Amino acid sequence: METIRKQASKLREQVARQQQAVLRQFGGGGYGGSDTVITDEEEFHRHQKLEKLYLSTRSAKHFQRDIVRGVEGFIVTGSKQVEIGTKLCEDSRRYGSENTCTSGNTLTRASLSFANARAQMEKERGNLLKTLGTQVAEPLRAMVMGAPLEDARHLTQRYDRMRQEAEAQTIEVSKRQAKVRENPGNPELVMKLESAEAKLQDLKSNMTILGKEAASAMAGVEDQQQNQTLQRLITLVEAERNYHQRILEVIERLEGEMRFEQQRIEAPQNPQVENITFWPPPSYEEANDGVNASQMHNGTSDAMGYFLGEVMFPYQAESDFELTLSVGEYVVIREVVSSGWAEGECKGKAGWFPYDYIERRDRVLATKVIEVF
Repeated sequence: METIRKQASKLREQVARQQQAVLRQFGGGGYGGSDTVITDEEEFHRHQKLEKLYLSTRSAKHFQRDIVRGVEGFIVTGSKQVEIGTKLCEDSRRYGSENTCTSGNTLTRASLSFANARAQMEKERGNLLKTLGTQVAEPLRAMVMGAPLEDARHLTQRYDRMRQEAEAQTIEVSKRQAKVRENPGNPELVMKLESAEAKLQDLKSNMTILGKEAASAMAGVEDQQQNQTLQRLITLVEAERNYHQRILEVIERLEGEMRFEQQRIEAPQNPQVENITFWPPPSYEEANDGVNASQMHNGTSDAMGYFLGEVMFPYQAESDFELTLSVGEYVVIREVVSSGWAEGECKGKAGWFPYDYIERRDRVLATKVIEVF
């Protein structure tokens, strides 16, 4: 179809050039002077411009349609992925809630963390799909089916039909000019020639007005297509970038939580307890001054210092040597070993707990210090 259209366009250009040659050949007589030739050349260039604008807007329209189809397919596929991911999230949460394991709750905590992370990821995926639908597909679909493009194309088609009529009338005028030159003084031939020329002038005048309107409308549509399509593509890229950034944050946080649970399984349940001597709790001054923790050497400490830590994540002791912690409590940390465990005291009880579950606090209220003991 594209090849046929190009061949037709070339044929019209050849016919136009032949008409120009005819006009130049008979332009030296009393009729059809140089003004007519100039006008036809101007219309010829306008016609070429409209041809290029028509091709440009049609190509952009097809590209917009391709984007809409691609985004719609992505939304359909993504919606199915959301459905599958949500089902996996529910299954993981159900396993974590039932807690049927008799030897510990490490996998239970990991499954709950996975379920929460998966729920957040599917929520982000849903937001991405919504953005692609409302801010990319719908605006482009509206442009493809919009009135400005159709109106401009109709103007161009009307101009083409009128131009073909003017070309045919130009040939008719040339023939009548030739007859008048062959039979000078024939009033009937002169009258028919003048009538044909008047009709040609009307066609050219209307064609010029319509051509300018069509060219202006098509140029406006082309500019809108270029700008709006680029903006929709930028919106698509930004939405995907934000989505992947958020997903990466969720995955990194989930990986850290699951790696920690893995370390808890691999770490000894009673880390060096037989070699641990429990020191008495520090004084209030030592706790408030935030004494630096001991420097690590071969996994243990050479010199002991105390500091306070606030519990950021709850921890349930799994042996008599571990310490149960609740969020918001304060712990006096007395030793930290390289395996990621720490020994300290909270509310009069001493034991081991994961060091990553607490955050150091150098300055706290005296009432918080009292709560530790």
